[in-house]
Amino acid sequence: MDQPKRIVIVGGVAGGASAAVRARRLSEGADIVLFERGPHVSFANCGLPYHIGGAIPDRGRLLVQTPRSLMARFNLDVRVNTEVLSIDAAARTVTVRNLKTGQERVQPYDALILSPGAEPIRPAMPGIGDPRILALRNLEDMDRILAAMEGATRALVVGAGYIGLEMAEAFRARGLEVVLVEKLDQVMAAADADMATLLHGELRRNGVDLRLGVSVEGFEPGPDGLLATLSDGTRVACGLAVLAIGVRPETALARTAGLALGSTGGILVDEYMRTSDPAIWAVGDAVEVKDTVLDGPALIPLAGPANRQGRIAADAILGRASVYKGTQGTAICKVFGLALAVTGQSEKVLKRKGVAHRKIYIHPADHATYYPGASSMSLKLLFDDEGRILGAQAVGAAGVDKRIDVIATAMRGGLTVYDLEDSELCYAPPYGSAKDPVNMAGFVAANVLRGDTALWEPEELASLREDQVLLDVRTLEEFKAGTIPGAALAPVDELRDRLDELDTAKEYLVFCQVGLRGYLAGRILAQLGYKVRNLSGGYRRYRMFAGQA
Repeated sequence: MDQPKRIVIVGGVAGGASAAVRARRLSEGADIVLFERGPHVSFANCGLPYHIGGAIPDRGRLLVQTPRSLMARFNLDVRVNTEVLSIDAAARTVTVRNLKTGQERVQPYDALILSPGAEPIRPAMPGIGDPRILALRNLEDMDRILAAMEGATRALVVGAGYIGLEMAEAFRARGLEVVLVEKLDQVMAAADADMATLLHGELRRNGVDLRLGVSVEGFEPGPDGLLATLSDGTRVACGLAVLAIGVRPETALARTAGLALGSTGGILVDEYMRTSDPAIWAVGDAVEVKDTVLDGPALIPLAGPANRQGRIAADAILGRASVYKGTQGTAICKVFGLALAVTGQSEKVLKRKGVAHRKIYIHPADHATYYPGASSMSLKLLFDDEGRILGAQAVGAAGVDKRIDVIATAMRGGLTVYDLEDSELCYAPPYGSAKDPVNMAGFVAANVLRGDTALWEPEELASLREDQVLLDVRTLEEFKAGTIPGAALAPVDELRDRLDELDTAKEYLVFCQVGLRGYLAGRILAQLGYKVRNLSGGYRRYRMFAGQA
């Protein structure tokens, strides 16, 4: 095929800039023009909260490339402060306006790549137009937030997703009081409630006033600057507010050009990132992607996929056989001293979609416990009856990124929980254990599928039968420090000597601290003819379920 001579890209940052430099690497002769509405073409938007909080003190570190550097290295014609107003698909031209001079011009193309991104949701409510009510999308937003912080003593953050949590930490790092409001009963909607609850205590321990299950209904001027009215009737005084309640794909340009949109509202693209127009491609947060777990349409705005999509679009335009294989939603968020990482689907989504699944919980250390500095993590693994991995979530102070990355790679390669058992991973006492948490997750999941252990769920506690007995197999000291109400004590090391106290007509719901001793007790009792099930994740899992973690 003939290679296009004129490639026009709308929007920079992750998707657009990646497409531009990839196209140049493949074709030195192509005429590549990139239009960016803002003043910066390539910046680290994921780093914005960390400059606000002071972890990245130098603002210039956020500038990845400039129009000048892109011209020097890649011979790219980058025009910032230039908005693309419309697309004439039939004529293969775009009309653009210089936002500083107001001058308009028509730019022809042979291939067009759209990378408009997603815009923060700003709901209609009283007082929403106040300039102290901000969102965070680009460097200019960041500068406005920094300016609004001057003289402020309290900040209101609305929404507890990735940006909301990062902004809450940033404001606390700058010494501001923080009220964090979330409409759901948990932070981080991408995770399940039993895992997200581990972050609630961490937020509160670090001085964040966390308000769950409430929303903001309106703003008005107040003595401290703003007064927000919440759905529970309370009011919050603050010097500034940041809206972080989500984003929506910016599709106006595509829509007016007649491009097809998907069922999620994102721009519809094929595996080559080509839209319904054969000369137009689209990448990044504005496109509808395929969910690799459920094999359906999804909107998953993440920087990594946007970069890969930009590269694939350039490959497709310039004749390389390259396809986008979907998005599985691998992500991580730092919350003070903890991190939460996810990949694949959550349990609540699997339930909502009616997808049959199983789950296990483990609470291993990030490295060998005899080496100083080890800390525990909580890891949840979701899988089906064939061992296919459907998703995983982990929370901890260290090592969760490594484990979720390994599981995400296993999922991408079509591996199963049985393969996690066999994974050969780095081991030295400062970095891991001979049985890595990934191996342990595989062992526990495979034990369930092989029938070596049966599990019970905390939800069953609400309707225990007379023939069921809760059995705590930890030590007396652990039992006295706290147990599940109604449990009897039978330490696993004494179990074989106390079999005369047990009844084969009853079912024993055993648990320990994290699941291992419960598994061992279950193996003993099952082989001796008793009906027994273990609580995956143990007493720590129960506390997560009860919101006591």
